[in-house]
Amino acid sequence: MARSDRLAMMGYARVCSIALVGVVGEVVVVEADVTPGLPRLIVSGLPDTALSESRDRVRAAVVNSGERWPQQRLTVNLLPAPLPKHGSGFDVAVALAILAAAGAIPSEPFEQMVLLGELGLDGMVRPVRGVLPAALAAVRAGAKAIVVPEDNATEACLASGIAVFATDTLARLVRFARGRGPLLDPSPAAPPCPSAVADLADVLGQERGRRAVMIAAAGGHHLALLGPPGAGKTMLAQRLP
Repeated sequence: MARSDRLAMMGYARVCSIALVGVVGEVVVVEADVTPGLPRLIVSGLPDTALSESRDRVRAAVVNSGERWPQQRLTVNLLPAPLPKHGSGFDVAVALAILAAAGAIPSEPFEQMVLLGELGLDGMVRPVRGVLPAALAAVRAGAKAIVVPEDNATEACLASGIAVFATDTLARLVRFARGRGPLLDPSPAAPPCPSAVADLADVLGQERGRRAVMIAAAGGHHLALLGPPGAGKTMLAQRLP
């Protein structure tokens, strides 16, 4: 019997998300285990208060999305355990891991994917902060795709080398897992994903300003641009990325 089949029979599933340490993203494996016992959800792996409170958010979102909440003992673990996890951006990954461990959805569609998003009690997927460094971390980890809230899709597109998908609801993700519907492409109402960032080659003159921007970019330094309107401060700042 294949390892994935054995784990499915054991009520175990895992998906991936991203934790931010400062402005650097680290891949986090969200694993869920469903076992017989008194109904209870335990979250381990150094979660902060917002993440610990995800128990009630995730349960309400699952039920209000038309799914059945497992009336069993649920354990969610975030790996690596010593890495602190902050914020509500793990909600989507926690919900899908629990549903997959309970056998409600398959986890295979989310392999090689990274999942980000906060859940509302109504099952809507809310935007989160730090999507760009999270997408860059997913690229470094070799992920093939990243799923983000619809309002964060344009920001995620700034990372090259990874497919970006968006969702507006948990129900859409459940339908995708069951093969009954697609995820959203980056919203056409938002500005198109740029193929290249603004380049310093576009700036004529401003030798001192150009050099300051290059030094700040190379060394990761802070930069303050002072001068009268029209001097080129915004043009230089736009080209710093």
